[in-house]
Amino acid sequence: MAMASVTITNARILTLAGEPAPRHGPAMRRLGVIDSGFVEIDSGRILAVSAGPPPQTTKGRVIDAGGRVLMPAFVDCHTHTCWAGDRFDEYQMKLAGTSYLQILSAGGGIMATVRAVRSAEEEQLTETLLQRLDRMAALGTGTVEVKSGYGLTTPDELKMLRAIHAASRQTPVRVVATFLGAHAIDPDNPRFLDQTINETLPAVAGEFPRIPCDAYCEKGAWSVADTRRLLEAAAELGCPLRVHADQFNSLGMTPLAVDLGARSVDHLEATTPRDLEYLAASETIGVALPACGFHLDGRYAPGRAFIDAGGALAIGTDYNPGSAPCPSMPFAVALACRHLGLTPDEAITAATINAACVLALADEVGSIEVGKSADLQLLHGRDERELAYEFATAGPSQVLIGPTPLRRRGGEASSS
Repeated sequence: MAMASVTITNARILTLAGEPAPRHGPAMRRLGVIDSGFVEIDSGRILAVSAGPPPQTTKGRVIDAGGRVLMPAFVDCHTHTCWAGDRFDEYQMKLAGTSYLQILSAGGGIMATVRAVRSAEEEQLTETLLQRLDRMAALGTGTVEVKSGYGLTTPDELKMLRAIHAASRQTPVRVVATFLGAHAIDPDNPRFLDQTINETLPAVAGEFPRIPCDAYCEKGAWSVADTRRLLEAAAELGCPLRVHADQFNSLGMTPLAVDLGARSVDHLEATTPRDLEYLAASETIGVALPACGFHLDGRYAPGRAFIDAGGALAIGTDYNPGSAPCPSMPFAVALACRHLGLTPDEAITAATINAACVLALADEVGSIEVGKSADLQLLHGRDERELAYEFATAGPSQVLIGPTPLRRRGGEASSS
């Protein structure tokens, strides 16, 4: 149900206003704060943002924020939210001391989910994805990137992407699909690499033109040379490039991704200082995924060093059934401040406008500016630092995603 018009008054507004471009280094601390102001919305679009009270001519519903923080909804720029099955047995193995790479080499990990996805119907994938998106929205997320990569055959990768597309039409959450056919190596298919590059990629790009293409470059997965082959082929098809790199080992993929013009390099836990500086000096955005380090091995990307070197950092949940079963961007923000060395304002920038830039959506979301989609969240508190200070919370007081009504949660702001 769409709202014709609504005005949120008496709010501490984090606008993050500015050029629709990544914020680098010190610019990540500039939140564009309006200490007390209003936001006027009509049909899901922001009509006005200003300090002070709204004009007397304001129409529609009025919500008094009571001095609480109003900020952009989160943009979760790295997730694997579409999957089937579960990995509870593997979690038991992890608790007993088995490493993630050992589980992967024994046929578990990604391949366990691949088998479950191949057995699932498209409608099942759509329904479970919608359930997860609803949980993410309740935690303040308005935009979610969702990768394929649990099919690893042409029909199953297309099935996943069709399920993601179907879900995008049934939720107010803005969903961005990414092709991740290079997520693992199928041990039962000796032609897997060539098939992914020469068959699956063209089929995907044909049905979903200009879909971003991602690859997991790691020992036991895609090599640097094979990742390069895939990404060069994807670029020829007009696909924007992204890459998982340096999660467990530094293989040299990060500088190559920069040279190939990738939008982002994601993970970075094992990135060398030299490669980190090379990435920071480029236009490629670094994406840190602290929930993965929390769940797997306590290793985190060097976020502080990257920002101090002038880099543009984004953060995401990496929501997936194996290494980061976490739908919560507030928790990712809290982890980024505790373990990546970010300040609360840097973490907010990384979770909003910089993440929107990863998805090429900075003209639409990630800040509170006239003309943009009204993807907003009203926090419980009057100080945005509370977002990083607290953890494992129930999420914001209210969430608005475009024209969708504000969600009611405990501590609702008053309205008239």
